[in-house]
Parts: sequence; structure tokens; C-alpha cells
Amino acid sequence: MRTKTIQQSGNFQNESILQAHLQKARSAGKKIALIPTMGALHEGHLSLLDYAKPISDIRVCSIFVNPTQFNDPKDLEKYPRPIENDIKLLESVDCDILFMPSVEEMYPDQDENWHIDLGELDQIWEGEKRPGHFQGVTQVVYKLFTLVQPDIACFGQKDFQQVMVIKRMIEIKDLPIQLAICPIIRDQHGLALSSRNMRLSEEGKTKALALSRSLQYVKDHISDNAGLQEIKNNALAILTDTAGVTVEYFAICESSSLQEVQQIDPSKQHVALVTAWVEGVRLIDNMILA
Repeated sequence: MRTKTIQQSGNFQNESILQAHLQKARSAGKKIALIPTMGALHEGHLSLLDYAKPISDIRVCSIFVNPTQFNDPKDLEKYPRPIENDIKLLESVDCDILFMPSVEEMYPDQDENWHIDLGELDQIWEGEKRPGHFQGVTQVVYKLFTLVQPDIACFGQKDFQQVMVIKRMIEIKDLPIQLAICPIIRDQHGLALSSRNMRLSEEGKTKALALSRSLQYVKDHISDNAGLQEIKNNALAILTDTAGVTVEYFAICESSSLQEVQQIDPSKQHVALVTAWVEGVRLIDNMILA
């Protein structure tokens, strides 16, 4: 395991030393924020650390490419791991602690059983397309929560369904953790920042802009007199009319349950979700509507 201070001097050699350090800070009344990542950091990840800065005293960023949340071994193999660049980026935003456990340390028992009842959140959209994915996500996040015992956990809105899953897990486990949902960071053209964008050519990135355009169309027209199905069809046309973009799903949902809706309920929040393939790369995006 590599656990080190970024801003402070000294190194942590094991989990117990990390926990002792954090417990000392906690006893001094300091708030601890955890920013869980799988590395290949970009401005979107750094925005989570920026978000955490005014609401916490110590920011712990974890980097762990979690094997239990990958359905395709090839996808796990392809996942980028530019660790030296990641460290430089964390230093640039004065991250306090970097926590990098190994697979062996996170999963000492290879036959470990984990299951949490997430209801339909585990069965629709990403849950349907990537069976077992959210069980893997909750398994590793619960481990990180147990090790770090944060007061605040920061997650990006871009993985919207994942955030709702973590929210459900916190409720089920009755954890004393504040969930901070941090806004999506987009490039100057509107493309949601993602580690997967590294695998796109410049042409592919241009094609991928269709995702944010389709979502923005829904947001701009949601209050029109047109029916929701017509708005959705027009948004889908933006995607299907873009050569090289293959849509996996597009939906307008109530935010907390992610149940697809046929009409907007003014008393509830809604979100538009899209997943599409560009140049063999699976991209996800979303936009809060109202």
C-alpha cells in the first residue's frame, strides 16, 4: 500500500498509521473529507478536492482501480494508470493525504461475499447494462469509508446513478457521512471530463459533444408545451444524426429513484441520462433538469 502525505511531511506505511493520524485529527475537532477515485485524474477530480476544501480540514484522496466493478476484464486492463502525473496534480491543489491501497490489501479474502439491497437502482440503466457493477462500487466504497471514517465524502455528479447508489448505501448502513455531490466539469465545448476521454481522438471528442448537446436540448425545452416524448425524440435525433455515435440509452428520470417519467412533476427533481459509444469508448453524461 502506498499512503503518503502530499502537503505535510512524512509517509504512512500502513492502514493503522493512517487511521491513527486521522483519529488524532478527528480528536482535535478537524473534519475529514474523502475523495474516492480510480486515478487518471483530471480537472473534474480536482474540482472535487476544491469543493471539499472550504467544508473540511483534511482532504484524503484515494486512488484504487477496483476490479470488482469492472464487468469486462479488457476494460479493467485498458484503464489508464498515470500515477506520477496523478501525484503532481494532487500536489497542485494541496491535497493532504493520498491513499493508494493494493488489490491484495483491499481484498485479502478473494472469496469475500458482499451484497447490499439497492432495489431497482441496481437493475436499471447502468445496473442493467453492467450487472454487478454497483455491488462492486458499494463494496469498495464501504471499505474506504471504514478505513478513513470521513465526515464528508465527495462524488461527482457525472456518475449520477453511482451517487444515488452511494446515497442509498449510506442510508442502509446508517453511516454518519455527509454526501457532497459535486457539479460536472466540462471542457470549453461542453464535453464532460472523463478519464475515458483519453482514449478518444480529437475527431472522437468532437463527435462526443452530441451527448451534452442532446442533454442541453432537453434542459432548454423541458418547460415547452411540447410533450416529453417529443422532446426526448428530438434529443435522440441529435445523437443518432451524429455519425460515429451509437446510443445505448437515453432517459428522462425522477432523480432519486431514476425511474423514467412520462411527464414532469413540478414537485420533484428530474435528470436526463445518456450513455453512448464513440470510437469504441463507452461515455456517460447527465444533466439536472429541475
